[in-house]
Amino acid sequence: MTNRQRLQAFLQSEATGGALLIGAGLVGFFLANGPLSTAFLGFASTEIGIEAIHLNLTIQEWTADGLLAIFFFVIGCELKHELVSGTLSKPRQAVLPVAAAIGGMAVPAAIYFAINVGGPADALNGWGIPMATDIAFALAVLAVIGRGLPSGVRVFLLTLAIVDDLGAILVIALFYSSGLNVVWMVASAILLAAFALAQRQRLTTPLVYVPLALATWYSIHEAGIHATIAGVALGMLMRAKRDSHENDAPVDRAISRFHPISAVIAVPLFAFFAAAVDLRSIDLGVVLGSPVLLGVLVGLVVGKPVGILLAARLATSLGARLAPGVQWIDVALIGAVAGIGFTVSLLISQLAFTTQDALSAAKLGVLLASLGAVALSGAILALRGRRRPNHQ
Repeated sequence: MTNRQRLQAFLQSEATGGALLIGAGLVGFFLANGPLSTAFLGFASTEIGIEAIHLNLTIQEWTADGLLAIFFFVIGCELKHELVSGTLSKPRQAVLPVAAAIGGMAVPAAIYFAINVGGPADALNGWGIPMATDIAFALAVLAVIGRGLPSGVRVFLLTLAIVDDLGAILVIALFYSSGLNVVWMVASAILLAAFALAQRQRLTTPLVYVPLALATWYSIHEAGIHATIAGVALGMLMRAKRDSHENDAPVDRAISRFHPISAVIAVPLFAFFAAAVDLRSIDLGVVLGSPVLLGVLVGLVVGKPVGILLAARLATSLGARLAPGVQWIDVALIGAVAGIGFTVSLLISQLAFTTQDALSAAKLGVLLASLGAVALSGAILALRGRRRPNHQ
């Protein structure tokens, strides 16, 4: 499969996964606020697992710590592919979306900090929430409202979102992990080295990789690092160059096999439980007036497009160039769509807050921001259509 064919297939599958993600999130939200609320939320908080080895997690925690590791494994594989043979392997092509991604992370975090500084003691913990872009949700929105856009717009968004995901991964690993256990960290490093060696030795049997992957996930979980980081680490260790007798590199085969599981099962199930904010159980007056909600909302809806546009402008002033067919209004559209932070933003919300009011405010902020970002994207697209009605 050529890079172009692979990109087209990936974009189509991301759009489908995004539609499932949106649907699952809506169902979870309405179940949490409907007549089945008590039963649904009770089910979500049911513990499953072995307490003796610290794996007695709730069903909701299993979706965040377990299933979402598959999503992060696919992200890790995508990063590896892009760094070795994709857009990120070509500095001249990568500099603009990479700069835009950095701006799109820094400005929302700064806005959140400015709004919450001097507020409640734990409010600043949420600074990482508005940094994230949900690639599946964003591409699904573009697929629905952005038919006919130049292919460069989607490639720009995809590259930006991959870099954004890397930033979110680093933020989770460095700032939302606590009580690190050195022994388990060493064990994790040994297991990752064994996984890399298996790749180097061209082993293909799942009898090696499945036990190694599960052991790595468990050791990282026990080390005090969020367990999804195991998925990223394993993905980044996949071999990205094919041998002469191979049709595809192992990293590409892994993406083909695991992306459907991530898009159809892992991410929708996470969204199903994570979006379950019971509005009846919270003081809406307190939550709607919370600086946490405001910081998330303004950070995603305003900070993302502003940060992306400013950083892209700076990069072009230093010599970077927009891809053929991509105009500045397209960069503004990308910035607006990037304000959809759903999956990773909800995950960071759960890691950042333990108090119910702050967590509810953060989750509600993410949900409202996602709707706001979609609305802003539609407005920019309408403006683009009026300015260039004949553009294809």
